Amino acid sequence: MELIIWPLIIYLAYRLYKYNKTPSQHQLQIKVSQPSSDKNKASKNRTAAPPKITSDSSTVVISSSTGATHLTDDDFATFTIHTSFGREPEKTTNKQKGRWISEDEHLFVNGRQLTKGFFYFGGVMNSLDGYGIEPSLVDDKHPVSSPSVDSEIYTDESLGYWPSYASLSKGCRGAYLDWLASDRSNPNTPIGYVFIYFYGFERRVIENKSNSQISDEEYMAIFEEVLHLNIVFSANRSFRGYSANFLELMALQRPALFKDRLSDIPETNNALLFKVKLATTIANGNPVTAPLALEWLQNTFEYSLKTPARRCEDEFSQLFQIRFSDKFGEGISVKPNKTKLRLSYHAASNGVHGVDLELGDLPDPSILKGPVKKLIPIAEQCTEELNSYSRYLGKADTSRSDIAALMLLPKELANEANSPVIETFKSWANQIISSNDGLTTVKDFWTHTGTPLPKAFNKKENELVANLAAKAEIGIAPDQRFHHAKLKIDDNIVLFSPGHGEFFEPSSAFNQVSLAIRLGAMVATIDGTVDHHEKIALQTLINHDDKLSPSEKNSLNAYLTWRLNAPVNNTGLKARIEKLAVPQVEFLKKFMLSIALADGKIDTSEIKQIENLYTSLGLDKSLVTSDIHAFASSKQPISATSKDASIDKSTFQLDESILAMHERDTNDAKSMLESIFAVDEEAELEMSPTADVNEEGLDRPYKELFETLIAKESWPRKEVHELCNKLNIMVDGALETINDWAYDKVDAPVLDDDGDIYVDLEIVEELKG
Repeated sequence: MELIIWPLIIYLAYRLYKYNKTPSQHQLQIKVSQPSSDKNKASKNRTAAPPKITSDSSTVVISSSTGATHLTDDDFATFTIHTSFGREPEKTTNKQKGRWISEDEHLFVNGRQLTKGFFYFGGVMNSLDGYGIEPSLVDDKHPVSSPSVDSEIYTDESLGYWPSYASLSKGCRGAYLDWLASDRSNPNTPIGYVFIYFYGFERRVIENKSNSQISDEEYMAIFEEVLHLNIVFSANRSFRGYSANFLELMALQRPALFKDRLSDIPETNNALLFKVKLATTIANGNPVTAPLALEWLQNTFEYSLKTPARRCEDEFSQLFQIRFSDKFGEGISVKPNKTKLRLSYHAASNGVHGVDLELGDLPDPSILKGPVKKLIPIAEQCTEELNSYSRYLGKADTSRSDIAALMLLPKELANEANSPVIETFKSWANQIISSNDGLTTVKDFWTHTGTPLPKAFNKKENELVANLAAKAEIGIAPDQRFHHAKLKIDDNIVLFSPGHGEFFEPSSAFNQVSLAIRLGAMVATIDGTVDHHEKIALQTLINHDDKLSPSEKNSLNAYLTWRLNAPVNNTGLKARIEKLAVPQVEFLKKFMLSIALADGKIDTSEIKQIENLYTSLGLDKSLVTSDIHAFASSKQPISATSKDASIDKSTFQLDESILAMHERDTNDAKSMLESIFAVDEEAELEMSPTADVNEEGLDRPYKELFETLIAKESWPRKEVHELCNKLNIMVDGALETINDWAYDKVDAPVLDDDGDIYVDLEIVEELKG
């Protein structure tokens, strides 16, 4: 008996709850007595009294007594439901039966001339579910406010979660009629009014789904009007979803009428048309193609598309289809499952029952998890590839047409070959290469990005420069990927052609020679000028090494030009040299003196510069003169004094075994240089978040909101609104404050407002450091 009574009790409570709609948000409490586990509290032979149902404006209590004299809260099961409704519908003297006003019918209602129909009008019309009055029915006997000419549309608390015309206040009815008398296209219209209007379309189509009451012409007119509403009010996630599902329902009820219009229907989650399309494809033995696979991901509960996929929807779709085709070719085969497809339309109106659709004997593959698991890695790959591009577009005042945006796109998506910006840059770069050995300034280069000069050059700026050059098939030095040095705003930069190319990977020889170049350039520039012979000596180091490829030599020669025209940076070298053994130090001296003596002479001022270099590297400067004589004597006799030491340039020869480093000591010499210059990663200038997200930057209420939101990836806006109410802050302002803070920390927003609020958990991790 209890198994029968419990569902009945809950159903009665729901109907009473739905009928007694009250002005604002409430907690609905349902209390139902439970069987006692203590046999002493109730006799098996005692007859239970019928349930007692009581209610007030905010609570419905259902209790059933087992005959006990007193009942406490422990004797009841309590259900609490949070909801909000419009006011109690007002009674009317209007006895006119409600009817549908066609599109072309004109009416004069409460002082307003309505030149377009598409609504129900009258005083008597029950809702389709049989409880209460039709919520969309416009009754001209209800009092309304005078027509308004104000731009701001009146609203109050009577426009609840399930609004109806009869439950609106006088002011809200007037505002709704003003809207009906307009072109119904004001995007600032409170969405409750739009829903009342939409309820009428739901009733009209669903009530007449199985008869010919609605002509094809009217059916299509309704479709066009709802499609128009979907576009105008797409900012409201709830209405966007309901209206799109309704358009799908219309298409499924009259498929022949919509065979050429399906593409006009907006996408929506858990789409009805998608399930039919997927079921039909698989039932016919056809493979799931890339576009259908992406729809599957968009409509499954197993995966949620992340911020880059939502913000860069078109780019994500294109890239997904490319990556899908790379892996699965024409598509993936899926066997029909045994579960049959059952579709239902759930109406937005609380006065309309759902609609079950007859679809024949189709399977329901949308519930399968196996195929989705194959698609998720592709979506994750595409998300990662679009991450930088998405972050850029998330900033204020950015555009997809910005050169910086183009640089961040995967190469398959960017059509830079036809970009006038790329062509202009390429022409300028080639002129610099031919007329000035590729030497130019970072500032001049940056003007071609079309963006303001940054305060500092960080990782993303270095990447932008490298990407722009690569799009034009131009190489740059330094390129931090290969030369282990970053650009600075006031630095020079060297361009060369052809560039590194897509598949350039530096060899061990490349890395070792580049380190020797750095040391050699320090020596060559110690006196503030670079002698031609010193430059030739260093070029010999590159061009005589047969282990280097032509591309590597091209890159290293550009790097040499840059080093010879860049400020000396010996950061960290002294500490490394102090750890070297005596033979390694002697080799280091020989290498430096080979460069210093490349011009065949050395004078007092140059000796002084070498002494300064010795000192900066932690070497004994008093040994400079003796080291020069010892090195030169090993090549040919030399005469040197404290005032002057000179070498006959016609007979002096460089120590090729040191410069070329390809004789028997090659491995030891190069390894030693690597130990000195082991990729000296220069300090990042960009701000990196080292503090915990709770430490600084956000005032207490915003900090508390942020800490709550990062618990999950998405939040219904209503829940965020409730959180903000408790903290006494506004939703929009709070989201903006938190995103501004995130921009300051990691140069990217952490929250995405798309109706619901999405949290970018990857950015959260960055903020946590």
